[in-house]
Amino acid sequence: MRTRDEVLSLFRRSRRPMLRAQLALLYSGFFLGLLTAVLLATDLLYGHTAARAPANTVPGADQVSDTHRFEFAPAVIGLAAAIVALTGAWWLAGRFLRPLRAINTTAREISATNLNRRLDLDGSNDELTDLSRTLNDLFARLEASFESQRRFVANASHELRTPLAGQRTLLQVALADPEISTDDLRTACEQALQLGDQQERLIEALLTLATSEHGVEQWEPADLDQITETVIAGRRQQAERRGITIEAELRPAPATGDPRLIERLVTNLVDNALRHNTPEGHVRITTNSVEGKAHITVSNTGPAILPADVERLFQPFQRLTGTRARHTDGHGLGLAIVQAIAHAHNATLTAHPAPEGGLNIKATFP
Repeated sequence: MRTRDEVLSLFRRSRRPMLRAQLALLYSGFFLGLLTAVLLATDLLYGHTAARAPANTVPGADQVSDTHRFEFAPAVIGLAAAIVALTGAWWLAGRFLRPLRAINTTAREISATNLNRRLDLDGSNDELTDLSRTLNDLFARLEASFESQRRFVANASHELRTPLAGQRTLLQVALADPEISTDDLRTACEQALQLGDQQERLIEALLTLATSEHGVEQWEPADLDQITETVIAGRRQQAERRGITIEAELRPAPATGDPRLIERLVTNLVDNALRHNTPEGHVRITTNSVEGKAHITVSNTGPAILPADVERLFQPFQRLTGTRARHTDGHGLGLAIVQAIAHAHNATLTAHPAPEGGLNIKATFP
């Protein structure tokens, strides 16, 4: 049942003249106004001519009859012109609005399930054709967004379902064994806790990604070099255990944004450089400020990456085949979060593979 506001809205729309009627009245009104002006000018001219007639001319019956006929003729001409003008204006407005009705009908039929449909308007390159192109571009972006959302939901469901299934299997096996020892039970619990930590990290990553895509609500000053120094200090031991050398050249790089999100960006860049590296490899990190823009560059040694595959690395849940795919301690969200945070800060993100292997990523904050 419709609410009171919906009923009032429908009533107002029903009382509002149609665009076709408005255009028809506009066209016909302009034409009739022009015709009226011409008739008035003609009448004035005739009156002026009659006033200049010879004085000795005595008006007769024929003159009176002609005058009445002339006064009657404009009324007939005006009525006929009004009918012709309204009919022609109505037809002309309908012809002009026909492509607009086609756009409206097609746009109404397009939904989330058939976003692949497009507007097809043949004709001259006019404003309505430009409108159809704009709407087609909009539908293409919506289709890509819906498709990306569907892939994201499917991948997130798969990533969340995997550790849950592992936990359930561990617990079922432990409960089904009546002679299970304390050590075996402890091992099963430790593995279940590890799977729980994996779920927690994934959920935290998803929340960070959603927060980053929402945008920055409060802009604050942030020292990119100090944030990077703190992140590196927390990763030194991990790098030493793997035999990876971290080379840092940190110069002042003041930026503006959300310090927590900027720290997450730097953390993900450093973690990605450490995770996808080679034994006895190295990671090089630099920060500086050039022309008022803060820069951070993270490069590492690692497996070779094709230039065509670099863009995929920044998509959620995307992992390349080969050496990078053997790392199971990540969910394929690290660089996707980096890209989302950079976009929220209007930062420029560039990445290119090194010829000898590894990846070079640079973020520039305005």
